[in-house]
Amino acid sequence: MSINSQKIKFFRNRIPSFECIQGCHDCCGPVTTSTEEMARLPVKSEEEHDIALANLSCPHLGENGCEVYAERPLICRLFGTTPKLACPNGRRPEVMIDPQLEKKIEQYFSTTRQVLV
Repeated sequence: MSINSQKIKFFRNRIPSFECIQGCHDCCGPVTTSTEEMARLPVKSEEEHDIALANLSCPHLGENGCEVYAERPLICRLFGTTPKLACPNGRRPEVMIDPQLEKKIEQYFSTTRQVLV
């Protein structure tokens, strides 16, 4: 397992989770992710990417929600867990993300190549 894979696993296991409003996809807009996380997602066509971008959406958002929920990128997992990425519907975990962990994730983002999902 690569160093980046270990970091991703470490972060994923520590980002708090919460229940979203069913059918809400307000945070499923265009996002960037590391190339390592992108490699875990199914490949989408250029047309699918273009349509999603035109709709300010994600190409992995289907009729029933996120089609890659188990492998969703760190940025998607952060939505609603920090005041910096607050849920527009006020949903949140009981305990927000630890500020030190959030800082480490931000450092990870700044030191890895990011690509548009």
